[in-house]
Amino acid sequence: MSAPAAESTGARWRRYWTAFNTIATRETRRYLRIWLQTLVPPAITMTLYFVIFGSLIGERIGPVAGFDYMAYIVPGLIMMSVITNAYTNVVSSFFGAKFQRFVEELLVAPVPGWIILAGFVAGGVGRALLVGLLVTGVSLFFWDVSIAHPWIVASVVLLTAILFSLGGFLNAIFARKFDDISIVPTFVLTPLTYLGGVFYSIDMLPAFWQQVSLANPVLYMVNAFRYGFLGTADIPIAIAYGIIGLVIVLLTGIALVLLERGTGIRT
Repeated sequence: MSAPAAESTGARWRRYWTAFNTIATRETRRYLRIWLQTLVPPAITMTLYFVIFGSLIGERIGPVAGFDYMAYIVPGLIMMSVITNAYTNVVSSFFGAKFQRFVEELLVAPVPGWIILAGFVAGGVGRALLVGLLVTGVSLFFWDVSIAHPWIVASVVLLTAILFSLGGFLNAIFARKFDDISIVPTFVLTPLTYLGGVFYSIDMLPAFWQQVSLANPVLYMVNAFRYGFLGTADIPIAIAYGIIGLVIVLLTGIALVLLERGTGIRT
């Protein structure tokens, strides 16, 4: 009796893997096919940031936290590109699936919701990491990159890409028209990113605004990533990991519940 049960379990997991691999491959091919729109613009934008903020304005600002201003902002700019592209990839792709009505085929397929979620998140993570590598390559022309803690750099960028891919998925679930997928990035994501310590240390702020900044989750990601490069941060690294992990668990739970209910999909 044990052999058929084991075979059934193996077949089920093979089906799950096929479904996940199909979604993830489709997502990867989607952004690679239009690489001039998905990969090149972020690299160009970050180059302008390096030139304007790092080279021109940075010379007037001077050192921050004991580091050259260019060295201080490079990790934040890399993280900003990762955040933006992870979010954008998933929100546009899943909303496109809703708009074209083929997401309903995914929902009736014999696979659980977490497989569907994982496939879309994998696409967002892949694009975010690729853009992050491109921006890191661009930064080599402006700064002699050194990494104090490679494993922290790798883990933080991966967890951040996962987190904002989940955020993009939730935005796409609730979006009813194309305009809705730009509301959160414009009015929530961009302010949080710019106020997340990318261009400054929170130690430069008055005490009140330092406390306010602690409510910004992006601050923890940027600082953890900066710690991986420079070995210094405004936030204890353990707390940063805890916040990132907690938000990932929370967003994953919400996304799975909404997907199971068919919120924003079933009419």
